[in-house]
Amino acid sequence: MSFLSEMIYDYGLLAMFLIIMLEYACFPVSSEIVLPLSGAVASINETHFLVILPLSILAGLIGTGICYTVGWFGGGAIISAIKKKFPKSEKSLNASYDRFHENGASAVCIGRVIPLVRTYIALVAGAAKLKPSVYFPASFLGITIWNTLLIGLGYSLRENYGKVAEYYSRYKHNLIPVLVIAISLLIIQRLYNIKKKRSAN
Repeated sequence: MSFLSEMIYDYGLLAMFLIIMLEYACFPVSSEIVLPLSGAVASINETHFLVILPLSILAGLIGTGICYTVGWFGGGAIISAIKKKFPKSEKSLNASYDRFHENGASAVCIGRVIPLVRTYIALVAGAAKLKPSVYFPASFLGITIWNTLLIGLGYSLRENYGKVAEYYSRYKHNLIPVLVIAISLLIIQRLYNIKKKRSAN
């Protein structure tokens, strides 16, 4: 992690963009550390929050797009290979499958804020051939909420950004239901607005 910290401090926005992209592309990098660190460095360097946030969202969409594409073309074979090579990932993958089949497309959005599930939801969605027109808007919403929360905390705490991971691990069981409910309400509101618009037309 010290290597990542040095990269972000030395190369700024470019390093942040690449590392966040890799994290969303299923590389073993913890967003609970990288995102607050990126926010803290941006704040210390006096980079506006509305610069780092859109860049992080774009990086997340590109990263998750890579993972989604791999899942689309590789499907079950790649997921089976991951389970075989990394046995510890089986729990995450199974949780992602269960969440996806229970909640459909909304699982992509909600899964972005759930540990274990968020790591592999893109692979699962790709393997399930979820339409890009459904996958990417759902991902955009989930990524925006997650990045805003963690980067915003790091941006506010600055040098004390390390407390984010500590607070997250301590309160995640309370935080996750709140985030899931908030995202669900946003999805319901959006669907209602679409239905209302169609009825008006």
